[in-house]
Amino acid sequence: MELQLASGDITGMICESVDAVVSSVSASLISGGGGVDGAVQRAGGSAVLRACQEIRRTSHPDGVAVGDAVATTAGRLGCRWVIHTVGPAYDPDQSTALRSCYTRSLAVADEIGAGAVAFPLVSAGALGWPVVDAIRQALTAVRDADTAVDRVVLILFDQATFSLAQEVMAQSPTG
Repeated sequence: MELQLASGDITGMICESVDAVVSSVSASLISGGGGVDGAVQRAGGSAVLRACQEIRRTSHPDGVAVGDAVATTAGRLGCRWVIHTVGPAYDPDQSTALRSCYTRSLAVADEIGAGAVAFPLVSAGALGWPVVDAIRQALTAVRDADTAVDRVVLILFDQATFSLAQEVMAQSPTG
């Protein structure tokens, strides 16, 4: 698998070069507030919200568990699917759940036939995960995943985080 880093808005140009984007969401799937979730729902339009509501009505009436993932249409986004994952709030004991966000999202990508997937840095925003550790967790999970996905792009929202991710990636044993 090819693992790339990029800087920018996950709902922008990157959507046209991947099959699916991952959105870090609350368990309800339908908050559409700030952060990646709100940006994806605004860019994807009402089709994404309706698909999330249908998942809640049918397969996940109690919401999606932390570390799990589900897929919907991408609506007006340039890709085919949005994979919604529920990240944990920062707690060192939740590292396994954070890595699961990546591995479960890749498993969902396999189920829907996505060959290229873009991820945000899950839990590093409002959920308070320290950025360096969030980068390490993401890189470890993606590298260790058993997946048919050919290409993963980790999208870092700003240049400073992108530069930090480059440093962490270069320092890792399989960098």
